[in-house]
Formats: sequence, structure tokens, C-alpha cells
Amino acid sequence: MAELIEAIEQQTVKETPPEVRRSRSGFWFGLIIFLVIAVVAGVGYYFLQQLRDKQEGLGGEVKGAVSQQISDYQSQLAAIQSQLAAVQTDVGNKEAHFTNSVTEFSNLQNEKLDATRKDLSEEIQKLQRQLGKTRGDWLLADAEYLLSVANQRLLLMGDVNTTMEALEAADQRLRESGDAAAYKIREQLAKDISAMSKVNAVDVVGIYATLQNLESQIDSLTLLLPYAGKDETVKPIVPDVKKDPKDLIGQLESMVTIRHVQQHVNEILTPEQAQFIREQLRVKLEIIKIALVQQNDVLYQASLADTQKWITSNFVKEKAAEHFTLALDKLTDVRIRTQFPDISLSLKMLRDITKLRLETDKALSNTSAVKTETAPAQQ
Repeated sequence: MAELIEAIEQQTVKETPPEVRRSRSGFWFGLIIFLVIAVVAGVGYYFLQQLRDKQEGLGGEVKGAVSQQISDYQSQLAAIQSQLAAVQTDVGNKEAHFTNSVTEFSNLQNEKLDATRKDLSEEIQKLQRQLGKTRGDWLLADAEYLLSVANQRLLLMGDVNTTMEALEAADQRLRESGDAAAYKIREQLAKDISAMSKVNAVDVVGIYATLQNLESQIDSLTLLLPYAGKDETVKPIVPDVKKDPKDLIGQLESMVTIRHVQQHVNEILTPEQAQFIREQLRVKLEIIKIALVQQNDVLYQASLADTQKWITSNFVKEKAAEHFTLALDKLTDVRIRTQFPDISLSLKMLRDITKLRLETDKALSNTSAVKTETAPAQQ
């Protein structure tokens, strides 16, 4: 291109005069400059468009990445918020549970404190009442205790003697108290003492001691049937062969006991069976003791009869067995169950002495009013 332009210019320069050549060279130079500028402008515009496209593409990618990051951050923020809400809920539940526990503990402590205050107040009132009692009040309290003991000893143990002593002691306390309301109680006590004096007291202690003595004699009874073995308490005798034969025979006779029985012997007892028979007799005596303490007359009589039958069936009728049976016969004649009178009315009246005092005061006031009305009439 440049060579063509130079050739044209040279030809033109040769054909045209110098002035014309100068004007044409300036035109073509300006035209070339213009074309160069246009080309440069077009290339620059092209590159500018490419740069703009790249910037727009890069801006879209950046915007997408930023949007994705923002979205991820929002998701994480939402998860954190949900976790924070769960933590807040858990904290709220624990706080409510702790508050309820503290409230319940506080209520429980308040209840215990109120109960303690109430008990303390009651004890203080009792102490004040005790300190404010007169000698008569103390005598009445002592009489109430004695009447309670009398009822318990009579109903639970059938102890007539102790019951009588407690009733008489209670009557003495009421007499010393000088309380006018105690007159009706003493009147009822006199009836109770009279009723108790008619009761035949059973010597429970004496009967129990008799049974204990009989139990100690069991080993001295002889069994009806023979038994093998030897008594461990007897020291074996070794005969001395160097002595006189007559002395030797005497030693042998002392080692052998010959017993005659009136019935046919069917068997020989073992030591265990012999011991069992004696232990059974002890058990039967223990049953009699239990019936005696419980005042069960039916069991008492049945156990005595069973014991006598056991002795007759298993032991020899010798002096020890006869003494044993005779003692049981005497115990059979005793009736341990007695119909006791009711002595609880005097105790009830004493515990309700306030009502008796009101009735006594009312009766005294009525008597005073009658005397006051009678006195002017006589004048």
C-alpha cells in the first residue's frame, strides 16, 4: 500500500508542476492521517467494547459469587438463630424448673417451720398449764394415771392385786385433792373396788413356778421302753481284776440295772428317740405356760390333759411320775379365765372432770338460791 502511494506521488510529481505537487501531497498526507486516526479509533472502540464485555462478565461472576456467599451467610445466620432460640428455650425451661424447685422447697420449709412453731406453741402452752397447776391438779393427774394403770393391768394381764392397789391409791389421791367434783368419781371407785374384791385372783406366778419346777424334773422320769446307749453324765467304772472276785461281782452289779416292765417290749428306742420323748414333754409344758399367760382356759385345760396322756404313754408309773401327774391334776382344778368387772367408768369420769365441776357449781348455786329464798320466809 505504501509503495503504491509512493509510486503515485512520484508520477504525480513528475507530471505536475511543483506548486500542484505540494498541494496534492498535503491532501494525501492529511487523508492518510485521517485514515490512521479512524483506524486507531475503530481499534480502540473495538478493544473498549471487548473490555466492557469482559467487565460485565466479570461483574456478573463477582455478583453471583457474592450473592452465593450472602446466601450461605444468611443460611448460617438462620441456623445460628435457631440454635440460639433452642438455647433460649432450654434456658427458659431450666429457669422455670429451678424457680418451681425453689418455690416448692420454700413452701416445704415454710410448712415445716409452721408445724415447728405450732408444736412449740403447744408445748409452751402445756408447760404453762403444768406450771400453773395447783397441788389439787397434780393429785387429780396422779389419780388419772393410777386408774389408767389399773385398767391396763386388769385387761391385759388379769392382775387383780395390782388393780386393787391402784384403785385404792387413786381414791386416796382424789380424797386429798379436796375437789368437790371428785365426789361422784370416788362414789364410782367405791363400786369398782367392791366389784374387784369379789373376783377370785388366779396365782399366775405360782402356777408358772410350778410348771418350771416340773420341767426341771423331766430328766428324772424313767422311760417306759428301754433304749440303747448310756448316760453321758455317768462316769464309766472300770473293774479292777486284781481285787477279790466277790468285789468284782459287786462292781458289775452296780453297773447293771435290771428293770421289770408289765407290758411286752416291742422295740428298743434309740438315744435320739428317747431324747425326743423328753423334749416333747418340755414343749407341752411350754404350751401350758403360754396358755396361762394369755389366760386361754380352753388351751390351758387341753394342754394339761395332753401332757398327762403323754406321761402315761411314755413313762413308767413310779414315784417321780406319780408326783408329776399329781401336780398336773392340781393345776387342772384351776380356772385361769375369770370374768372381770368393768372399771373404766371412773377413768372416763375423771378425764371429763370439767363437766362434773360445772354440774357441781350449778348444784351449789341452786342450793344457795334455795337457802336465800327460805331464809326470808322463815323470818
